[in-house]
Amino acid sequence: MPKINLTTKLGVWLVLLALLAGLSGVRPNWQVFITRAIDPVTDLQQQINELEKLRKLSADATTPLEKEVAGLTVRIASARAGIAQAKQQAILTAQNIKQRELDLAVSYQLFARRVGEQYKRGRSASPLLSVMASDTAGQLTKDLAYRSSIKAQDRQLVQTIGEDIVGLERDKQAYEDRQVILAKLEKQLDSQVEFFKDEIAKAKDYQQKLSSQIAELSARQQEILSQKSGTFQTTVGDVPLADDPASRPDYNPGFSPAFAAFSFGAPHFKGMSQYGALGRAKSGQSYEEILRAYYGGGIEIKDHNPDAQINVQGYGTYSLEEYAKRIYEVPSSWGDEGGMEALKAQAIAARSYALARGGSICATESCQVFKPNPKGGNWEKAVNETRGKVVYANGQPFSTWYASTSGGYQESYSGNGYSTPGFWDTQNGREGWTSGAYEKIAESPWFYKGWYKSRSGDSCGRSHPWLTGQEMADVINAWVVIIKNGQSDDRVTPSGGCWGGNPYSINELKDRANGLSGGYNQVNNVSVTYSTNGVTSEVKFQTDRGEVTIKGLEFHKAFNLRAPGRIALKSGLFNIEHK
Repeated sequence: MPKINLTTKLGVWLVLLALLAGLSGVRPNWQVFITRAIDPVTDLQQQINELEKLRKLSADATTPLEKEVAGLTVRIASARAGIAQAKQQAILTAQNIKQRELDLAVSYQLFARRVGEQYKRGRSASPLLSVMASDTAGQLTKDLAYRSSIKAQDRQLVQTIGEDIVGLERDKQAYEDRQVILAKLEKQLDSQVEFFKDEIAKAKDYQQKLSSQIAELSARQQEILSQKSGTFQTTVGDVPLADDPASRPDYNPGFSPAFAAFSFGAPHFKGMSQYGALGRAKSGQSYEEILRAYYGGGIEIKDHNPDAQINVQGYGTYSLEEYAKRIYEVPSSWGDEGGMEALKAQAIAARSYALARGGSICATESCQVFKPNPKGGNWEKAVNETRGKVVYANGQPFSTWYASTSGGYQESYSGNGYSTPGFWDTQNGREGWTSGAYEKIAESPWFYKGWYKSRSGDSCGRSHPWLTGQEMADVINAWVVIIKNGQSDDRVTPSGGCWGGNPYSINELKDRANGLSGGYNQVNNVSVTYSTNGVTSEVKFQTDRGEVTIKGLEFHKAFNLRAPGRIALKSGLFNIEHK
């Protein structure tokens, strides 16, 4: 069995795995607008779902490696089985040889006894005496024939014993030779097994080191990512305007080329879109249709005991209905804009979410925003008109996640052994993504937005989210260092002075990238493609060094780690505008 050096092959696949593992460190901060129902428990579930998606990507990437290792395992097992079978045959051969030796000893003893008896007869009797002792010629003939038969049998026995001795010696020698060969084969196989174990161990050590390098972002970098993150094209005319004129794609930054990253919605994207529900209500859908659209056809909308008790941390206990009347999640004014059915859907979702938590819940946006005074107005009307109604899945109240704006795509999530659908939240599916999205119908201000301020309104001195060609090249250089080459470098942080530390200047980071696989000076153009599952697939840049293609998730991470000031992507579904 030849020794195959697997280090290179294993290393290639493990680099990809490590890169994917590094991406899982991105945790968006979504709490920037209308609050949504999510707490540490559901946040953990969200992370698990995201990791599961990454796990599938990892599994797809490692399939060739797994097949090769599996093949080696099969071959090694087959060789061991062959050796074991040969050893068992050798045991049987040894037993057979031993038995033959015993049989041969018995035959030899019999032969020796017969030779002794024949010798005695030969000394004590002569042919003349036999003739004289015989009464008749017939008796003499019989006696002579008997003596001749005994001699023939003795000769045959001598020949047989001789052949058995020769055969036995031959088989014993073959057995001994086979034992030597088996010992050599087993030693060779053990050597090969140890070789493969050593090679795989080295590769795993390499993977661990590489994963550590990629994952070992400084605490400051992790904080930055946490705070910042929160195959067809789109155009400015397809989307509603953002709430900040400078965050809109029609803003003029005063220089060219200019680039800005625009997020579709902001995480998370699971459950019900609140603005999507408003758009559906304006399109004539009932609250039942809205809930089934977002949570799937497998749910039940059932009456629950309206007097069930909900413990609100810091405020005491309320009945289910009194609790629902004090939820401040969507504007009551929506009811005057054709959105009463959206308010009803939200009321049912609020009850379901609280019950799914076991009847004890916090009062902040980490769960659902609760205030001690009833909200009144259209909201209370919606609560009263859906009294006691709750979303069930598999016989239990379902944890009905919701968020302000998903950007047109709803991701699946699971609870109670039930999974919600993943789908384009539009009138016409993916093809109607930007033109027919229900969030666009509702004019969500966060459907398509360039983010450059913190939640408190701090912009770190930036008046818009647009970057120069040199600044966008700087983001690519961050990708080169941190992701493409897997370097641990805590100086790859945003410029602008708002995040502290000692961030690289643009020229310093370019030099750092040049020391690896090459840095970039200028971006001249860009194009973006999207996957069918609601994320940006690739970003292609035209640079001073030719075309650069970056995976969407990788660019998302590099951008939020290096984009100056508070400029950030809030969604994995994004576009890069170019002027």
